[in-house]
Amino acid sequence: MLGDDAELTAAVRAAQDGDETAFRTVYRAVHPRLLGYVRTLVGDPDAEDVASEAWLQIARDLERFSGDADRFRGWAARIARNRALDHIRMRGRRPVIGGDETELTARAAESDTAGEAIEALATDSALSLIARLPQDQAEAVVLRVVVGLDAKTAAETLGKRAGAVRTAAHRGLKRLAELLAEDPESADGLGGLPAQREPRGRAVTSATVTHTRSRTQKDM
Repeated sequence: MLGDDAELTAAVRAAQDGDETAFRTVYRAVHPRLLGYVRTLVGDPDAEDVASEAWLQIARDLERFSGDADRFRGWAARIARNRALDHIRMRGRRPVIGGDETELTARAAESDTAGEAIEALATDSALSLIARLPQDQAEAVVLRVVVGLDAKTAAETLGKRAGAVRTAAHRGLKRLAELLAEDPESADGLGGLPAQREPRGRAVTSATVTHTRSRTQKDM
């Protein structure tokens, strides 16, 4: 996994110049996050196929992309989302997660354990827990925590306002805390979530979910 956004930005630009090694680097850095997002939309076993279709389009259109690592994540997420919705329409069924889209938060903090966090979130228990959220909240949490988008980029991906995205992420985390209170064993799947940076420096992490869960249990 790439160490920071500057490295990802450099790899994207090198890939645009035809560097196949750089493209593989970009793929390794972004694919696990993108796959986690697609899974919340189409579920298994279709997620891998949909993600592959998204990467084919990413590779085809890469020369037309302009921006840094943050914008690339958002651009890739938007492509993946469109491919997922196309897949859902073709299959004639609704998204795996229900509701309509709205909200999210700032971007994931850099962390040496980010890869482990993403891997943890991809476990069946964590994804099934997130899949119980309304679609707007589930997409907000996954885009924010897994894909690592800021509120503005996530809002662009979902076609919503940034404030609405922040609200959905907050509600999603609160609901996750309630679900964890009902099923404490599922907490292991969410234990490694990376921090999210709020505009005023307020971090939203898995600890926020745990704290909210504790308050919920005390109120019962």
